[in-house]
Amino acid sequence: MERKENMPLWVFLGLLNIETRKGAKILFWSSLAFALFCIPLSWYLNDWWWFGIMLPIVIWYGLSIQWVDKHSFWD
Repeated sequence: MERKENMPLWVFLGLLNIETRKGAKILFWSSLAFALFCIPLSWYLNDWWWFGIMLPIVIWYGLSIQWVDKHSFWD
């Protein structure tokens, strides 16, 4: 994605090599699926590190997609 003049840095970095909305949605849903997979795995291993990393990433991707939908456009 090319950075627009009014685009915040966090949105640009979140969607750096994503050109289409479809690609961004695939990234979001696959990240969400992996984060949900990390819940039972973290419970079993008693190590919540992976889930703790994936949750903010999923939120970041979702907020970045929403920002572009509301304030900009997709290629």
